[in-house]
Amino acid sequence: MHISLIISKINFVWILKNMNKIGFIGVGNMGNPMARNLLEAGFSLVVHDLRPASAENLIKKGAKWAESPEVVARQTDAVITMLPNPAAVESVLLGEKGLLKSLSPNSTWIDCTTNSPTSFQRIAEEAISVGVKVLEAPVTNAVDGAERGELIFFVGGELEVFEQAKPILEPMAEQIFYAGGLGTGNITKLITNMLWFINACAIGEALVIGEKAGIPLTNLSEMIKASAGNSWVAQHDIPSIFAGHYDPSFTLKLCVKDLRLIDELAQQYNIPLMMGNQARSIFQSAQAKYGHDKGEMSVVKLLEDIVGVSLQINQVSKD
Repeated sequence: MHISLIISKINFVWILKNMNKIGFIGVGNMGNPMARNLLEAGFSLVVHDLRPASAENLIKKGAKWAESPEVVARQTDAVITMLPNPAAVESVLLGEKGLLKSLSPNSTWIDCTTNSPTSFQRIAEEAISVGVKVLEAPVTNAVDGAERGELIFFVGGELEVFEQAKPILEPMAEQIFYAGGLGTGNITKLITNMLWFINACAIGEALVIGEKAGIPLTNLSEMIKASAGNSWVAQHDIPSIFAGHYDPSFTLKLCVKDLRLIDELAQQYNIPLMMGNQARSIFQSAQAKYGHDKGEMSVVKLLEDIVGVSLQINQVSKD
């Protein structure tokens, strides 16, 4: 038997003995399928969300509902948080009925939120001071990746804690990267999100130029994907653009939040974000025009509307 498989099985046995009861706080667009995959892998789950209706499908599958983060902590050995912003993480951890009121020493907190490295570090230090083991594990690969259990994790924290907790992440993951110490996971996630958002803007510009120049869009799409200009956005999002579907599962509000966080990080290191801040301005314009709850590819629609063209070639719209 391969040594890595032996280690994985040993870790899974350790998890079953020491971290079988998992808490999951934040079961919205991303958190819900992540929690479902944990249930299907055999973990006992206690869930909480500001919107109880978000957890109904999980409760039907066997999850237990908790009325507050504090109650989640009392009933579990490890807790995962998947929340929309740093303020929500602070509230869940440090609020009146927060996790740190009841997380026991040697329990584990795994934060999958795309978080501010500074804010996360401060809260993590408070958790560590009372004996809680801490990992940051922000994810990428979108909601459909979460549905399939094919997320990419960027994990920061102590290596020993990472190795112990890795079997918890595996049912939700296609790849799990150990980025380094605390802070490195969120920095990596912000870097990759910046590249994603810049590329979303660039794909829109490329397709609109092609449309105005009379290049058939399906041909242009295939040529882009075969070229040095290929990207995850080209592969994943061009079909949705052609269908007129600007998927709202990752909202403009979240995009603007992440671009603000990467700007704060860049300022910390005195790095001018010429492209990142231009992308932020474009996303802010799309948010002002269409609303904060529209999907990230609405930046393409913004350019379509400015120029007066449509990139829709499939006549079924989900928007």
